[in-house]
Amino acid sequence: MTNLSICEEIASTVGELFSCSSVGEYTRIRTPYVYPDGDVVDLFAKINNETIILTDLGETIRWLNMQTFAKQRSKKQDLLIQDICLTHRVEFYRSMLIARTKASESLISAVTRLSQAALQVADLWFTFKTSGFTSIKEEVEDFLMELNISYERDYKVPGSSGRSWNIDFYARRPQKTFLIYVLSTGSRASAKNLTDRTFTAWYDLRSLKTSLTSASFISLIDDSVDIWSSDSLSLLEEFSDVIYWSQPELLREELVSPV
Repeated sequence: MTNLSICEEIASTVGELFSCSSVGEYTRIRTPYVYPDGDVVDLFAKINNETIILTDLGETIRWLNMQTFAKQRSKKQDLLIQDICLTHRVEFYRSMLIARTKASESLISAVTRLSQAALQVADLWFTFKTSGFTSIKEEVEDFLMELNISYERDYKVPGSSGRSWNIDFYARRPQKTFLIYVLSTGSRASAKNLTDRTFTAWYDLRSLKTSLTSASFISLIDDSVDIWSSDSLSLLEEFSDVIYWSQPELLREELVSPV
């Protein structure tokens, strides 16, 4: 089979829905499917001996990554992508979705499988778009696990006022404990609300610094978007260590340094 015969098969079977053209070493197959924002899903075919290799050239993952403020996907998100690929018999390699088929087999079947996989991966955006905060928390959880630090998520701590505060992470080492708030949002207004709330929590919990041996408060800032007021962050510094998520080495140093 040649690039020409790929286009001929597309034209003779589903030509009213798909179109085909040559782009460098690939044959581009323009599908009738679209990503959630209306961008068209394009697939690219290349012949290797008797095998047709279909790929999205990483476009689906690039699109998905652009929909979130997180610098990288969490392990749980990657597992969802792997599950989708397994369902549609598609490979996930170097951020590309890939389907392979023999020249003697149905090309359209492989095109359909790969298209459906691309759509389902893109649809993960709907689960991410309102959970950027959760996504960052998952990354922090992965980080703590990599450091082999014991922790509890959403740990309730009573303050001096009698109010209970839901701390994102309560991490502990043999002679040191850490209370960690993760501050992440895409809105300036929400950023101020988050810093004000976190300051109030640290103020209400300040007695723990004396009642717990070597207790540390950490305000972990997702600084992937420049929305944080220096005045608000200065307030947090009165009762906590302010650490930026873009500098994980500083967080690592704080968590694993000797008491």
